[in-house]
Amino acid sequence: MLEECVHLSDQELLLWADGEVSSRRAAQVQRHLGACWTCRARLAELEHAIADFVEMYRRDLDATLPSVDGPRALLKARLAERATPAAAASGNWLKTVPALAALVLLAGLVTIVLPHRSLGSRAYAIPNASLTPGATEPVGIQDVCSAQLASNDPAVPDPLKREVLREYGVNDASASAYEIDYLVTPQLGGATNIRNLWPQPSLNTVWSPRVKDALEDRLHNMVCSGQLDLATAQRELSRDWVAAYKKYFKM
Repeated sequence: MLEECVHLSDQELLLWADGEVSSRRAAQVQRHLGACWTCRARLAELEHAIADFVEMYRRDLDATLPSVDGPRALLKARLAERATPAAAASGNWLKTVPALAALVLLAGLVTIVLPHRSLGSRAYAIPNASLTPGATEPVGIQDVCSAQLASNDPAVPDPLKREVLREYGVNDASASAYEIDYLVTPQLGGATNIRNLWPQPSLNTVWSPRVKDALEDRLHNMVCSGQLDLATAQRELSRDWVAAYKKYFKM
């Protein structure tokens, strides 16, 4: 059980409120909040700040701006990146979360410059085009927009994962820092092929798999609603998905 004297971080409060923690941890946080008025008050402050920004967004921004799903995923990624021992030791970290939330929720009005970052010498947020140009299956709109299509990408077989890691020079010791991801999501006709897979950094990086998932969902929705053709969506992902994220979420 959590000790009453150990306050929860802003990141943990936000993740708990969003249902992004395990059921066991959620029960621990719930018990802690029941006994700690300081954390309850802090949670209320965060929720009020976000509610204010959402209301401002809803009232003042043009209705044609994209949804906040992408910026929300980016916010979570940035929160995770900032939740390091060095950041936790700084009192300034606790003060930055509301401002960061404002920045992300008002993404249609500001430009966020975030460099492509990597964890290893050869694996980057953007894959090596010579190794992973993006392979697709011969599919049509009816195939990708079918109600029977799974919303989650199919699991990559373990032998193929190991082959991708070897191709990118990632050793077994550091493999846990990467997610073997599809460059062109199968939701948009991407193939389960080594030419469409790469080890995407999943730790201490802004351009995480969660952020890419938000872009994939947006492109899929645009294709199925007739706002974007399938070939263009595939090309946007295969050429530079980070640039595509900024383009389609107007960042």
